[in-house]
Amino acid sequence: MADLPPLGSEYRRLPSEVVDMAEVVTGWSGEEQDNVVELRGRVTSAPTERELPSGSSITTFRLSVGRARTAMTTGSKQSADWVDCSAWSARARRSVGSWQVGDEVEVSGALRRRYFRSGDGSGTRLEVEVIGARRARARVKARATAHE
Repeated sequence: MADLPPLGSEYRRLPSEVVDMAEVVTGWSGEEQDNVVELRGRVTSAPTERELPSGSSITTFRLSVGRARTAMTTGSKQSADWVDCSAWSARARRSVGSWQVGDEVEVSGALRRRYFRSGDGSGTRLEVEVIGARRARARVKARATAHE
């Protein structure tokens, strides 16, 4: 994903923003421009790989994405939204597998409603299917002090 704009000072001023990744995303078929999601945010739950009853492997994680001020959000004290994401392809799972909580990342994909059954019955989940992903900036680790 080397074609993405470099992370300059304009990114550091904003906690998150939408990044145009449509030109570098692969893996689309059909009318790809009808359902395109591009997010930049912080990982808030570590990526977890699991196997579904169907035999498919997926990696799921959650992003915190800063809210822009719009007519809908004016007056709200909430400054971010949390977005569930899932990586289904082997390439996408490899891309997100080493991410840690606090990493700033960019993902592109499509909005999906997934249906599932569990012990409590059936349900649905709205999430972003990750097609392309990259770590924009790793979490800054606190320095160890001499007193530890």
